[in-house]
Amino acid sequence: MSDLASPTSPAREILQRVFGYPAFRGRQEEIVQQVAEGGDALVLMPTGGGKSLCYQIPALLRQGCGIVVSPLIALMQDQVDTLTQLGVKAAYLNSTQDWETVRETEQRLLNGDLDLLYVAPERLLGDRCLDLLDRLQTQGRLALFAIDEAHCVSQWGHDFRPEYLQLSALHQRYPEVPRIALTATADQATREEMIRRLGLGDAQVFVASFDRPNIHYTVVEKDNPRRQLLAFLAGHKGEAGIIYCLSRKKVDETAAWLNTQGFAALPYHAGLDTDTRAQHQRRFLREEGLIVVATIAFGMGIDKPDVRFVAHLDLPKSLEAYYQETGRAGRDGEKAEAWMTYGLQDVVLQRARIDESAAGDEQKRLEAQKLNALLAYCESPRCRRQVLLSYFGENSEPCGNCDLCLEPPELWDGTVAAQKALSAAYRTGQRFGVAHLTDLLRGKSNDKMRQWGHDQLPTFGVGADMDEASWRSVFRQLVAAGLLHADLAEHGALKLTADARPVLKGETRLELRRHVPAKTARSRREPHTRTVVTDLDIADQALFESLRQWRTEEAKEQGVPAYVILHDRTLKELAEMRPATRGHLMQATGMGSAKVERYGEALLALIAAA
Repeated sequence: MSDLASPTSPAREILQRVFGYPAFRGRQEEIVQQVAEGGDALVLMPTGGGKSLCYQIPALLRQGCGIVVSPLIALMQDQVDTLTQLGVKAAYLNSTQDWETVRETEQRLLNGDLDLLYVAPERLLGDRCLDLLDRLQTQGRLALFAIDEAHCVSQWGHDFRPEYLQLSALHQRYPEVPRIALTATADQATREEMIRRLGLGDAQVFVASFDRPNIHYTVVEKDNPRRQLLAFLAGHKGEAGIIYCLSRKKVDETAAWLNTQGFAALPYHAGLDTDTRAQHQRRFLREEGLIVVATIAFGMGIDKPDVRFVAHLDLPKSLEAYYQETGRAGRDGEKAEAWMTYGLQDVVLQRARIDESAAGDEQKRLEAQKLNALLAYCESPRCRRQVLLSYFGENSEPCGNCDLCLEPPELWDGTVAAQKALSAAYRTGQRFGVAHLTDLLRGKSNDKMRQWGHDQLPTFGVGADMDEASWRSVFRQLVAAGLLHADLAEHGALKLTADARPVLKGETRLELRRHVPAKTARSRREPHTRTVVTDLDIADQALFESLRQWRTEEAKEQGVPAYVILHDRTLKELAEMRPATRGHLMQATGMGSAKVERYGEALLALIAAA
């Protein structure tokens, strides 16, 4: 075994001295060893799992500079700020910089004054940048290539970036330089596409557990979504969060409305000008307690550790996208929530987007399968985490930390109800949506019913024993199960699929979830408080708040996010330990030598005065 994995290995020494962590987590050490020794790696690791260390440490171990391909300007700046605080020589090149800054960074690179350089993919593959890399390689000072957010290479994924398709050129041009591709999520089809398009056939694949046990998952049926959102947010006052909506208009309206309700909220979508988007993202990263209401244009690579919740007011396009988006909560390992409300109209809209897209038949088929997997998650009668992890090929036990584990749904034999619903759709010519079919089943005679003569059908009134919400639930579950298809081209008309035949004939028994009236009260959770200090006594809490205030002032003075200075978890450990020496300070997670040198005196003085 390489000395990189020995108890006193250079990798562990850097982990402790530079980054302030006592030990590697999960498969981090294996990955570091693979890349540091010159091998390629494909790393699938959940958000908050410590992916960055997997290329940062090998870059410090190997001769020369590590080149990190990153798709987002804000993430580059965030990472560089964080590394600079740790004493690592890091910089970035992107379109926001003036010519003088670019030349200065390029000179630092050529002079050997950089350990890590972050570059956008379109800039990396330009002639000027490739010339710089050629000169480095001639001198033997190209340490590695790290391709972050590697799922962007997948045309069937949810964050496709065409410029990523050209990154296979790195291996062709610099075959001796190790590459590490990293992503927080990828199903089997996307994994295979990443390997093929990036030329990673010989890479070692590392798949960490996709479980994020600190996230509590909840899905509720849409029933006055704004009221439901307010009830949810009541447990998160003063906390940072992200709310996703499908349309730009809904983003703007929701953000404006939240501000009238006492929540500081900012909109974010591609329709805003570049400066506004950058300002809102910067405020979210640097201020505490802000909510961003966004389309999927926001979030990839967001490295804010203290996002306490992610809410979806509309259905995402796939379970993979949902996992990626909810993964932006709780990166610090503390308790966080993923909350979503959805209804049948969401399903209709997403299916229409697939049907009306310019994609080929095969891609449409795959996207429909991904949407079906998401619907199965929403309508699942069992642990949400089990369904989520199963999608990524991982088995697990019930988690005890989702809405279905805490309040298991009642199941019932819905075969007869399903037959009535399917029959109603069939007998009306498969031309009507849920509202009309529900009225038909419940025997509600109105002008439309009489106009079409549907009050004379044998199915009229056969479902009078169930209320409207229960029938909506049945129809939604039949759509989720693939027995009915909602056609937006015909205003949401429900049409039978081939899979409906065995149910209509009584050859298949169908188990459904019993509808429960939507609750506006908060779901059963622990009493709300700042999760990071729940187990601190009164004196330690007071010191923790003093340390947070010091950190806020320090961050403002330096113009960086507060968590770049120190994470909440580090402040909590300092409040509990109350170190009296610099050596003792080093025992707190995240207190590397550069941070002790920079902040040790101020921290020790604050702690001594407490």
